[in-house]
Amino acid sequence: MNNKSLIILATSLVSGLVLSFGATPMAAAQSAATNIVVGADTTFPPFETETNGQVTGFDIDMIQAIAKAENMTVSLKTLPFNGIIPSLQAGSIDAAVAGITIKTSRMQNVDFSDAYYKSGLSVLVMNDADIKGFDDLKGHVVATKKATSSVDYLTSHGFAPDYVKQFQSIDAAYQALETGGADAVIFDNPVNINFKAGHDNVKTVGPLLTGEYYGIAISKQKPELVDKINAGLAKIRQSGEYQKLFEKYFGGDTSGVVNEVQKPASVAISG
Repeated sequence: MNNKSLIILATSLVSGLVLSFGATPMAAAQSAATNIVVGADTTFPPFETETNGQVTGFDIDMIQAIAKAENMTVSLKTLPFNGIIPSLQAGSIDAAVAGITIKTSRMQNVDFSDAYYKSGLSVLVMNDADIKGFDDLKGHVVATKKATSSVDYLTSHGFAPDYVKQFQSIDAAYQALETGGADAVIFDNPVNINFKAGHDNVKTVGPLLTGEYYGIAISKQKPELVDKINAGLAKIRQSGEYQKLFEKYFGGDTSGVVNEVQKPASVAISG
């Protein structure tokens, strides 16, 4: 082998090493998962709850599955429900899950994913109450959770502030009902049903008061995240992971399943 051949061989080897070592960081960067900060209100079982520092629930499993499907990781940040929208606006969180009803007023401040749960408000009372539905609540004290669609519903139906007790957590509203501090609780039906399942002294009365959809709230500072979350939601629907969450958290009750794509603008309620 002459000197010229040795030079060509050496050059080829060096080039190959440069390409080889240069490709590794690039490939790693392409495969690195994007981390998103997701806010969660942990006083909304079975969607979110916290026990001994462990946050679990339907929404938590769902957002984790969506993130995995889209090569993202999730950092959870717990906060009160009425702090979620301001945190999204400030950019301190990228998205939020908390059984958030898609509402026109909220859409002015945050973006929403496609709907993932169909819900509605129901009336919960003690078993010995004479209340048979919403029309019987006039003159009675109703407990609910602050900054939720149930407050909007009561206000729009003429309930004076003195007859609406608002609590930071729904558990406090249920406690008020059981201790006589309120005559009824109006709140999201799946949460009322979840509470009733563990307390044989209460019942739901009357039909659902509203039909509403939950969506994942997303900061308007992260418009690209809407498409990724929607894509991930579609993937877990197709894989069956979404449906399995109803088995795990609702005992197979599929009344809240949203099988078809429901865009926020088409399902948003006013208020």
